Amino acid sequence: MRITVDIDEATLEEVIKLTGEKKKGPAVTKAATEFVRRQLAREFGRRVMEGEFEDYPLTNAEIETVDR
Repeated sequence: MRITVDIDEATLEEVIKLTGEKKKGPAVTKAATEFVRRQLAREFGRRVMEGEFEDYPLTNAEIETVDR
């Protein structure tokens, strides 16, 4: 899907640098995808810590190791 967004030049340059992409579009896509992945992982971790998945096989220490 194509969209138009306004991103300040300094932020866009940082996104390109951090993602390792050469072009703006793939850099923004990669950054957005990574943001979503991390938010979902954080939410899953919170739910595990709150005991929502009582039969989840990993301990807290194991989860923290995997998250890094």
